[in-house]
Amino acid sequence: MNASHPPEHAHSASGPVVWVAIIGVTCLLLLVFQKVLWLVVPFLLALILYYFLYPAVRSLIFRGMSRDAAASVVTLAFLVLLALAVVSLMPRLTSQVSHWQNTVDRYVQGGTQLLDASLRSLERHWSTLERAKLADTVAARLNQGAGNISDHIEPVALGIMAWTPSLLLAPFLAFFFLRDGRRFKRFLSAAVPNAFFERTLYLLHEIDRTARAYFQGLINLTILDTVTLAAGLWLLGIPGPLTLGVICAVLAWVPYVGSILGGLLVVLVAATDFPNDPAMAYWAIGLFGLVRLLDDFLYMPLTIGKSLELHPLVTVLMIFVGGAVAGVSGLMLVLPVLGVVMVVGETIGMIVTDSRLMARHRHARKLLREQVSSDL
Repeated sequence: MNASHPPEHAHSASGPVVWVAIIGVTCLLLLVFQKVLWLVVPFLLALILYYFLYPAVRSLIFRGMSRDAAASVVTLAFLVLLALAVVSLMPRLTSQVSHWQNTVDRYVQGGTQLLDASLRSLERHWSTLERAKLADTVAARLNQGAGNISDHIEPVALGIMAWTPSLLLAPFLAFFFLRDGRRFKRFLSAAVPNAFFERTLYLLHEIDRTARAYFQGLINLTILDTVTLAAGLWLLGIPGPLTLGVICAVLAWVPYVGSILGGLLVVLVAATDFPNDPAMAYWAIGLFGLVRLLDDFLYMPLTIGKSLELHPLVTVLMIFVGGAVAGVSGLMLVLPVLGVVMVVGETIGMIVTDSRLMARHRHARKLLREQVSSDL
């Protein structure tokens, strides 16, 4: 039997009991991963690096280089290019810090003015809000909590510094994935009884395919989000549509939370660049809401959901479940974790419900017992 092609009845063995177990194990893993996020994040980044660098490693292997040497050369070349990029960009980034601070202050001020104008417009139409002095109350709260921009940048910088040692694990892990991936597969296969050997090869192949499909689906989703949002912003006349589209699409990797941040960014830009036309900010809000609906109910099921062979309803529901179980980290991890657990669960379900395979395993154990006890 070819390890990459299961029998025709393979997926029919996954009934309700198997799926309840899959969802339960997924939720349990999300809770565990939430506690060790410092290790999960570099592991995911290492997987992305692995799938990004693997074609170069495979090309060198086809040219006659050993796997160890190919992995070393490709990883070293990537690290050198990354270091050169950081060194070349650092002076420019340092010189732009003061400019960034002025830009952030300008956009925050534009957003505050839009909010104040909107609240005062509501007060003119609803006397209850006017008597409650909603606009003045909100303005006082914003002025009280705004402070200096450096007060908000400092915690972000400390958080980045705290995460840096953990993130440095990513290229280290990616190198060993490239070099020792097949050895690890052989190690796992050697520990499996012979009766389940073919199904184990199929399982490892499917886990690799699922992870690769998830990241490819994520890239496709990012492209669709970028094109849709950039086209809408261009039609509205908002400056920098492509840059805003890319930033918002990357932020959308964190479902809902990232989308809110991206939408806030677009509204701030619209409110600041069109201070005398509040309708532009409202159009931007409508555009972003439309893109989010397309993303959650059309793009994501067609890209990530289709890559993982998940029903669109399951994709949407599991995103809500992941957020409820493990917060922001659950939103990020639920689909790749579900994809892997689904493969493992369905394969185990196929093995347990395959009476011929289980009979073969029992017969092999019986022969082994007879062999080891024949001279006693």
